[in-house]
Amino acid sequence: MDLTTVFQRGPRILVVDDDWLNRDLLRAYLTSSGAEVVTAADGQAAIELALGLGGPLDLALVDIQMPRMDGLELCRQLKAAPQTRFVPVVIVTALDSEDEKLKAIEAGADDFVTKPYNSTVLLTRVRSLLRLKKLHDDLESRNHLLRQVLDGYVSEDVVAVLLTDPERYLKLGGEARVVTVLFADIRGFTRFTEEHTAPLVVESLNRIFRVLSHVVFAHRGTFDKYLGDGLMAFYGAPIAGDDDARRAVDTAIEMQRRFQDLTVEAGAAMQGLGLGIGMHTGEAIVGNIGSDRVMDYTVVGDTVNVAKRLQEAALAGQTLVSEATCRMVPGLTARRLDALSLPGRQETMVAYVIEVGASGA
Repeated sequence: MDLTTVFQRGPRILVVDDDWLNRDLLRAYLTSSGAEVVTAADGQAAIELALGLGGPLDLALVDIQMPRMDGLELCRQLKAAPQTRFVPVVIVTALDSEDEKLKAIEAGADDFVTKPYNSTVLLTRVRSLLRLKKLHDDLESRNHLLRQVLDGYVSEDVVAVLLTDPERYLKLGGEARVVTVLFADIRGFTRFTEEHTAPLVVESLNRIFRVLSHVVFAHRGTFDKYLGDGLMAFYGAPIAGDDDARRAVDTAIEMQRRFQDLTVEAGAAMQGLGLGIGMHTGEAIVGNIGSDRVMDYTVVGDTVNVAKRLQEAALAGQTLVSEATCRMVPGLTARRLDALSLPGRQETMVAYVIEVGASGA
């Protein structure tokens, strides 16, 4: 019975028994069936071997009565360790009482084989458990790939929340939350696109966005979307904290500094570019907006509109912060501006400017 057809490779099996003859017999059975076999003479040596293997362990065949650490304790430790908790464990023992079987099951064993055993029956059980292990490994691999894909489109915090309860969080709809919304836009980019080739424009934009998005993630912000030559992020959802506004301000300050460094490094290639940032704190609707097929985890409402207008009013190298955000960040070094008239709003608005090189308290 060829075990390689389960994994398309030789499955790695751990055999643990204090009797060298039993170890050698099992090794011979399993090796002739295509398995890679590692052995240990007691539970302590086995757990050290299992946790120190350079590659995956696919199954363990374990005797009960052994020195230093018996098979039941070894089974418990294998099931408790993160790297081996899903490895099937088969108890192979001369003890055949129902009480021993119950103890093995309570320890986490996946199967129980009594000595003397029929090699064909043993290999059949091993093959069945290896199929289950392969299904689990495939599922883990797909989940890991899904996580990587999701991380490429939404922030890690959003992914973590989505995966805790997909049925709830993947529905359309939202809830009112107090958030700080940040918009950043590259000044002078329209002229830049006119004066440079398309490959250079794309390369420069990707270089800038790579730096700016990393700054958002570093300050635990929720990256929302790219907007042409700008981006949007928010703080306070899906995970809220007392320092949401402070982290948004710190993001803007670091963005300006990093952007300035980028332009210096690029020299003439990015000459004339600057960064304008605006942010505002207030209540907004946070949730999934769109359709059942295509949705966007985002924020909508007047708070978003104000942040966007402040960004549009900011000059290159400036960050405009609303009074509401300033109140949430005590000690912020910022200069109060004359009342601003923002497009689409009847009333003027008090705003503060943080220049490049400014810092908080």
